Formats: sequence, C-alpha cells, structure tokens
Amino acid sequence: MAKFMFLFRGSCENGPQKSPEEMQQMMQAWGAWIEEGTQAGWLLDAGDGLKSESKVLQPDFTITDGPYAESKEMVGGYCMVEAADLTAAAEIAKSMPDTGGAIEVRELSGHSMG
Repeated sequence: MAKFMFLFRGSCENGPQKSPEEMQQMMQAWGAWIEEGTQAGWLLDAGDGLKSESKVLQPDFTITDGPYAESKEMVGGYCMVEAADLTAAAEIAKSMPDTGGAIEVRELSGHSMG
C-alpha cells in the first residue's frame, strides 16, 4: 500500500456563504467520512485547514510573506490516506464531502529523513 496526500485547492473564504444548518450538515458529513476512513484503516491523517498567512523561502534563501499563488491555486487544507495505487486514492477522494474546490491527489515518494 502507498501513502497519498490530498491537497485541498481553492479558498473556502471566497465561496458562497452557508447557513448554520448547511454548515452543520457539512460538518456531520466530514465527521462521517473521517470515521469511515479511520474504521477502514485508509485514513492516516485527517489533516486540518490551513491559515492563509505564510512565509516563503525563496531560492536565494530570502524569506518573504506569502503565499503568492493565485487564490484558485491556494492550498487550504490536506489529509493523508493509504491506498493500493493512484487510481484507488482518487476514488477515495471522490467519496469526500464537497470541499468547494479541487482536490489534488499525490503519492508520497516514500523517502524519509532520519
């Protein structure tokens, strides 16, 4: 089995505003998805949302405020799963509740430091 990272692209802040009832339904759907993945063993890390403020290390080793990517490309969160291959990981991604943006599915290289 290989490990995959799901990168949630796009900004929830720019999407349509949800009612409190819609927010509750969304949170319940996410909770159910996390529970399903945990019980089945394919969800390794449910991740979390990411704040928009960051620092960027440039190739010349200067540090700047960021991110500078267009908002449609902004990474807003992540999670990690285990699956047989990229196709199986993409199928798991399809089972997720609506994220309001794109989900990039990438296999981890398997290299570790230390």
